[in-house]
Amino acid sequence: MTASISAIEELRLELPGLDWITDEGRVTRLSQDFSWFSPVLNRQLKDKRADVAVRPRTEDEIRAVVGACARRGVPITLRGSGTGNYGQTTPLAGGVVLDMTGYNAFLWMQPGVARAQAGIRLGELEKQTKPSGQEMRSMPSTYRSATLGGLFGGGFGGVGSINYGPLGAPGNVLGIRAMTIEPEPQVIELRGAEAMRMHHLWGTNGLVLELEIALAPAHPWLETLVTFDSFADALHFADKLANAPGIVKREIAFFAAPISDHLAQLAAHLPKGCHTVLSLVAESCEPAMQQLAEAHAGTVSYRRTAAEVQKSNRTLMEFTWNHTTLHALKVDPSLTYLQSGFVPGRHVEQIIEMEQLLGGEVMMHTEFIRNVAGLMTCSGLQLVRFSTEERLAEIIGIHRARGVHINNPHVNIVEDGKAGGPLPPEVIEMKKRFDPMGLLNPGKLRDWPVKAVPAEV
Repeated sequence: MTASISAIEELRLELPGLDWITDEGRVTRLSQDFSWFSPVLNRQLKDKRADVAVRPRTEDEIRAVVGACARRGVPITLRGSGTGNYGQTTPLAGGVVLDMTGYNAFLWMQPGVARAQAGIRLGELEKQTKPSGQEMRSMPSTYRSATLGGLFGGGFGGVGSINYGPLGAPGNVLGIRAMTIEPEPQVIELRGAEAMRMHHLWGTNGLVLELEIALAPAHPWLETLVTFDSFADALHFADKLANAPGIVKREIAFFAAPISDHLAQLAAHLPKGCHTVLSLVAESCEPAMQQLAEAHAGTVSYRRTAAEVQKSNRTLMEFTWNHTTLHALKVDPSLTYLQSGFVPGRHVEQIIEMEQLLGGEVMMHTEFIRNVAGLMTCSGLQLVRFSTEERLAEIIGIHRARGVHINNPHVNIVEDGKAGGPLPPEVIEMKKRFDPMGLLNPGKLRDWPVKAVPAEV
């Protein structure tokens, strides 16, 4: 811990009515996320923790904590449910973890749009919208526990992105309400493009209180697994299904062998060594989907209607995106993963090329998604048989040399991972505007290094 105990004691003495968490085990847990997916980050971050955590429930309580921390120079790390993978909720400078899960009200809904507090869990948000025939446009596989603010601060895509693109695509987030980090915190509403200057920056340049998001029409989704003997047949089926304009869909994932062998809970439906396509399509589109599957020599091995999914409370959504990685790691803890982006129109060609180059060492898992320009492509979450950090860097280089974009999930600096270079000037200005003292999650942006709390307050 780098923050002085006296500073933390001062905070608790000033605000005795708040829900402070001081138990070392709980503070350690609240200082971690799923960065252990990366052996690199696991080594770097496993011993990092906050000095204390606090769970506010009202805007006044949040304002009181922020103001008290700013007056003492105490770092603040924002946290939802900790379902991220980059250590974005792991404090590098000690200080306070601000657990936002208690600030979780659903505020209102209109046709095509809803607004809620940042700490609401996404599954709860969708429970509120479904009776009106609306659902979230982008739903991460961690939706049962992930929060709306966490999705905005650290998320990218998810189930539904095949239609609406990543969360950062124009029109998906309509506005946010955010608080400045200073002795007298200010609350400011940001709309449209200006709001997105806080997106996917790991809570480093503003404290988001509320989000206004666009909704999609809800459908009764049929969940299926289609298995194949051929890598090419499975991939081409997935691509044809993704691009079929008359088939309404919410999710398509492609798992090359041997990924299916790592999905233990679905083993009864996945022949050993098979290639698999997981999909959610509208029930009315089942005949068209089956016709495509038959044309590509696929076999439907698992089929559940929306009513059956609801009754069982078990959904294939929790085997997609980085949940696939989680399930695989439970079977083989030596694995790790990549995050990649393929070129629209060349994505099938690139996937085949990478399988030919690295098959066996890198196992292909792709999620079909529209990019910000609306073009169909794939986002890869490949599994990697980890050997050394040097070989991992070589694998990343092999992808990049062939035009496959890598968002490196093995680094803990925003610019090195998601951004891939210097931050845009408008993002830097937003950081200066909302966090002028550099107290938010210090150490995660290059130009705002780790700052310890002064020894005395």
